[in-house]
Amino acid sequence: MNQQETILHYLNKKDSEKLKKLVSGMEELPLLQLFSNLSADEKVIVFRLLPKDKALILFEDLTPATQQHLLRSFTDERATEFVNEMAPDVRVRLLDELPATVTQKLLQSLAPDERAATNLLLGYEAETAGRLMTPEFITLKKDMTVNQALEKVRMQAKEKETIYTLYVTDQTKTLEGVLSLKDLLMAQGEQLISEIMSRKVIYVTTDTDQEEAARLLNELDIIALPVVDKESRIVGIITVDDAIDVIEQETTEDMFNAAGLVDVASNEADRSNVLINGSLWQIWKVRLPFLVITLVAGLLAGVVIDEFEQTLESVAAVAIFIPLIMDMGGNVGTQSSTVFVRGMSLGHIDLSTFTRHFFKEVWIGLSLGLIVGIISGTAASLWQGIPMLGVAVGVSLVFAMTLAAALGFLVPFVLIKLNIDQAAGSAPIITSIKDIAGLFIYFVSVNALLGHLL
Repeated sequence: MNQQETILHYLNKKDSEKLKKLVSGMEELPLLQLFSNLSADEKVIVFRLLPKDKALILFEDLTPATQQHLLRSFTDERATEFVNEMAPDVRVRLLDELPATVTQKLLQSLAPDERAATNLLLGYEAETAGRLMTPEFITLKKDMTVNQALEKVRMQAKEKETIYTLYVTDQTKTLEGVLSLKDLLMAQGEQLISEIMSRKVIYVTTDTDQEEAARLLNELDIIALPVVDKESRIVGIITVDDAIDVIEQETTEDMFNAAGLVDVASNEADRSNVLINGSLWQIWKVRLPFLVITLVAGLLAGVVIDEFEQTLESVAAVAIFIPLIMDMGGNVGTQSSTVFVRGMSLGHIDLSTFTRHFFKEVWIGLSLGLIVGIISGTAASLWQGIPMLGVAVGVSLVFAMTLAAALGFLVPFVLIKLNIDQAAGSAPIITSIKDIAGLFIYFVSVNALLGHLL
């Protein structure tokens, strides 16, 4: 068994000792990958077995929904202790996702210094540098010696988020300079900080848009960017990991906004969470209606077959190719819908270009249908010795595959525009329309081309 299978085995056997030993030794990335494959209750069990430091690191990388679920599983005392241990900026992002009553309760339970740091960040507007920054950084005074500065770094290193960039301030915390830890280590012990610091400091203010701040940090290729208030006093820093998160988030939002699909990303994330971690009733509500559509469509397809029962009785070979026509159309529809959803998510398709991409996909479906139709029609003619049956099979495949390609783009687009779950709804709707239409065209073609045999 691989590591994940072993963990699932221990979970099923409720062997907490072996499970604790195994997960405690795992690195952050494998743990994160493991969590993505566990049920909500399994995540709680595994998380509780992790050492506190490892649990905190992992917690920061989990989705807000998973974070909330884990917090709800804690006792009040355990939740308070855990939230107290978080970095202020991580804590603020979590509190932003929680109900106001829960946020207020957790704030009141924080240690005074942690509450002050959290309230400081919460006081800034959402999606600004002030809200994104962390107050955990090290400042030095320009009249310090290098030895004094190194001693301060050693004393505060464990408490700060990063020590690789150090900021120089005056007595009022006004930002005056910056230097790297490397510069400090390479300097002579009795040198003054003013002699080795750089006075050219690039910074943002607390009301700078978080996306602008993140992109600036990325363009400068630095690991931290200072944030100052209106009086030029340094109040926090934005680190590179936070910047990457913002850039990914903003890029995704921009893609969906450009496509005219506002809030799609968050809606899809919420729906995904319901389908994976929701109750049986919640999953039924999403998936069952579309299965009912498929059921009704299957019955209608049966009605179509029943209407052409005489055709099947007269030329039994007609029935042989029904699965072929239905399956080929289904495959093309699945391919097309996958191409559409991926293209939309990556920004390759938007509202202004949808029509062009739609007609291109229809043409692709038609060309594929012609290739497969000619091959299948020829095979059917040679196999059954009925040339016109081969023509009927070929014509039906061309129609079914072209229609499926069109539906593969059109159906998920319409569902998303209507704010309906396309992940659960696209396939049943595409299959239903394509099967009924494909069968109807097939039997009409057979009747038209093989009427003399009926």
